Amino acid sequence: MSKKIPEPTRGPKERAFLVGVELRSAEHLLSLDDSLNELALLADTDGLQVVGQVTQRLDAPSPETFIGSGKIEEVKALVEENLAEIIIFDNELSPRHQRELEEKFHDSIRIIDRTALILDIFAQHASTREGYLQVELAQYEYRLPRLTRAWTHLARQTGGGGGRTGTAGGVGLRGPGETQLEVDRREIRRRISHLKQELEKVRTHRMHYRAQRRRSHIPTIALVGYTNAGKSTLLNVLAKTNVLVANQLFATLDPTTRRVELPGGHLVLLTDTVGFIQKLPTQLVAAFRATLEEIAEADLLIHIVDITHPNADAQAKAVHDTLNEIGAGHIPVVTVLNKIDRFEDPELARQTLDNFPKAVAISALKSVGITDLLNKIEVELFESYLPVRVRLPYQEGQLISLFHEQGQVERVEHGRGGVLMEGMIPGRLMSRFQPFVRGENDKK
Repeated sequence: MSKKIPEPTRGPKERAFLVGVELRSAEHLLSLDDSLNELALLADTDGLQVVGQVTQRLDAPSPETFIGSGKIEEVKALVEENLAEIIIFDNELSPRHQRELEEKFHDSIRIIDRTALILDIFAQHASTREGYLQVELAQYEYRLPRLTRAWTHLARQTGGGGGRTGTAGGVGLRGPGETQLEVDRREIRRRISHLKQELEKVRTHRMHYRAQRRRSHIPTIALVGYTNAGKSTLLNVLAKTNVLVANQLFATLDPTTRRVELPGGHLVLLTDTVGFIQKLPTQLVAAFRATLEEIAEADLLIHIVDITHPNADAQAKAVHDTLNEIGAGHIPVVTVLNKIDRFEDPELARQTLDNFPKAVAISALKSVGITDLLNKIEVELFESYLPVRVRLPYQEGQLISLFHEQGQVERVEHGRGGVLMEGMIPGRLMSRFQPFVRGENDKK
């Protein structure tokens, strides 16, 4: 008779108190309340228990403590009343703000911000060597100017959110003197340099791998979308695979690539990537360059939107902004309006199709609309041609041949250092020619 193995005992969740500030002079994708709701979800994903929150609207942050002195006293009282152990700011705090805030609160209260929270979540969900390297680099880049007790939460061994960020360990932060801080800073800089070297090796390996894929002429598709929009569920349906699916933010961190056959028999490579989010830490964008290049080098993007989310439009804009930031704004996009099974009347979702270009309404969970999506992908990759005018250097002989082989050439003009070509090319190839696109009046 089999005996059930008991699950390990977990310590009590740490109690977190949230602080949200709306700066009237800044542009906001989400309302203050919606942004705090998202922060609460992030805290829950990190294994924390949210016990309260406060908000404040300011023309500009306080130079010393970000929030006003009166609000600090209010937070102190509420933190004590709710027995909170950690305060999380929805805004990114400068090193000075963090130091000043720590001086205002009791030693037992830790102060972190949204960026630190996201970094901690990423550290939990990294499952490959590349993922660990990327997260560790992002943590150290963020940590370097903030060598204070605020980072002791990264060494927690028990309780909610504890012990998951060991990748950023190894540097003592307990020495109170300037000498110890200088030792720490020197060690962190050395570690950052090493991590960058290791990630450059990863990036080089990925470049070679992508070059091999291009030689196979199999188009690549990247799944992009706001975190928890349903990318991994869709990958499982399309590729008949079993990638982790969880109803929490950033459940998938490391990219997963699978081969998919389209209705017409064409093969494509489909890659699931890390979910985006508003206020995505710049350190993560920089550290995840090798991974995000999988998106920037794709032939087609499938943008999954949770159409049932009250902030679906804002989430879609956050994704578009991030795509532009990583240099992928020029790649053709098919928009997928997901989770229509949650509507009593699926037509409500289909009525929103006009608001999104090249959109398909589906339910990845119920496999509804999948055939329509596959047909749309096939049209975009193999039947859709786009006009293009490019000047290709002679050393780009492979692209010149590709234009002749798979495009419709209307004009060829040889000149000093390169060849001007005009015509039509399959949409899936546009990203390869984009660096060489020239305008009608561009003679270079």
